Amino acid sequence: MSAHLDEFIRIMQEAGIDENIIKTFSAYYEKLASGEVTLLSNKEISPPAENDLLFYDRLPLDSDKSVMQRIVNLKLNGGLGTSMGLSKAKSLLPVKGNLNFLDIIARQVLTLRAQLGIELPLIFMNSYSTQADTLNYLQKYPDLALDDLPLDFLQNKYPRIRQEDLAPFVAKDEKQRWNPPGHGDIYAALQSSGLLDNLLSKGYKYAFISNSDNLGAVIEASIPQIMQKSGIPFLMEVCLRTEADRKGGHLCVDKNGKLILREIAQCPEDELSDFQDINKYKFFNTNSIWLDLEKLKSELEKHHGILLLPLICNPKKVENVPVYQLETAMGAAISIFEGAKALVVPRSRFAPVKKTNDLLALWSDAYELNEQYQIVLCRNRTKPPKIELDERFYGTIEQMQQRFLDVPSLRHCESLTVSGDITFGRDVICNGNVYLAADGKATVQDRVCEGLISL
Repeated sequence: MSAHLDEFIRIMQEAGIDENIIKTFSAYYEKLASGEVTLLSNKEISPPAENDLLFYDRLPLDSDKSVMQRIVNLKLNGGLGTSMGLSKAKSLLPVKGNLNFLDIIARQVLTLRAQLGIELPLIFMNSYSTQADTLNYLQKYPDLALDDLPLDFLQNKYPRIRQEDLAPFVAKDEKQRWNPPGHGDIYAALQSSGLLDNLLSKGYKYAFISNSDNLGAVIEASIPQIMQKSGIPFLMEVCLRTEADRKGGHLCVDKNGKLILREIAQCPEDELSDFQDINKYKFFNTNSIWLDLEKLKSELEKHHGILLLPLICNPKKVENVPVYQLETAMGAAISIFEGAKALVVPRSRFAPVKKTNDLLALWSDAYELNEQYQIVLCRNRTKPPKIELDERFYGTIEQMQQRFLDVPSLRHCESLTVSGDITFGRDVICNGNVYLAADGKATVQDRVCEGLISL
């Protein structure tokens, strides 16, 4: 046993953490302590072949209601949006008018239930930080919860590790001792919460899992149908990479021809330029997956209740102390399931909000909310406008609310770059490629903006 591991085990036991989660953490900690390389070099991987891929636009269009009755919609909802200055669940952030992510997701599901006459479960994987806020808010949708299933289950937590000696990190604030173990924890959390067995006992077979901040990720019946027909246990939705996606995890195959996901944290430093070559590694993970729950159960049983994914060792500073956070990525499970495939989907199924740039696009008329409460690009658009806001003045939600008194029209905008402290008033229309610049405070309103404009 590695030095300090017994201390970590005691800490986790005292916190009431499930035994299989403790075993999983212990296995990852041993990898860290042994110095086992967690990097993936170009020598070990290559781009995927076409027979590893399915294509959304080639899927059959016929609908099988019996398959739809066996789907559960799982949403990853553990994030606080701290990068945008938030301290509550990111999914509470208004994105379209007065509707926030939770409003739109809930209405999507309720509308689909009414249209198809099915009881489609919606279940959130919350973190300790988001659970209370999320469940309190969802009380406004009393019909959302199904009698025999919970509305949420909890993501697990791992103790942080001091970089200096790999001992447990002791914090002034008890909560800072722990880190969320990444969305790869969903498989373990489904099991340790009892939800996996509960769903299987009620006849559910397929789970669609996606981020709550990606409103393009909606249930599509043809996807589980092709999984059922071809016996596919795991399907990852991927998109063609653009320059904006250079740093995201990309799809590749190992020497044995098995599909794997490589995150930037797993890339050797001297290969970063190759990692970001979007012409070589063409597909990125949207973090939307389709999973055969029966196959997940089999894999867990085969490995004695533990599903070990490629480890991501994330260095951080907490209370000015260098620590490691042990994390895994949900999509990395593509390497575990025999016969797993990737599904190339249109960009319309990927509309996440990671920064305020993404938020402005959703706020604007470049996106519309249709009758099924799906966020879609407005007519004649195939991709969202490229937006770059000056982080000094637009980096947080509070700054955005102060400076966007009204949202500009971006329906016909290809790109918008804002440099300087500019407030947007009413009736601003941006067409084509727009660059707004100001040396001091400035306001723009009642005008059509095109090209370079100095204020």
